[in-house]
Amino acid sequence: MRTFRGICQEAGIEGLTIHGLRHFFAAFLLAFGENPKVVQEILGHASISLTLDTYSKVLPGLKERAVEKLRGFLSLSRHEN
Repeated sequence: MRTFRGICQEAGIEGLTIHGLRHFFAAFLLAFGENPKVVQEILGHASISLTLDTYSKVLPGLKERAVEKLRGFLSLSRHEN
């Protein structure tokens, strides 16, 4: 723990905890499209629902991106017929 604090101090980062770093890491992976099952396994969670319940709610724009993907799919489907 002292090593982590020392690294943060040298980098000029205040208030970051190992738990906060873990939270950022998981949210970052999910935000950039990593498979939730992979994130679950990396974090060592017993269930994928714990991973998703904990980290997906902190990601702004998830609903909007899902709607945009659906719009794109529907647009492609119309052009193919």
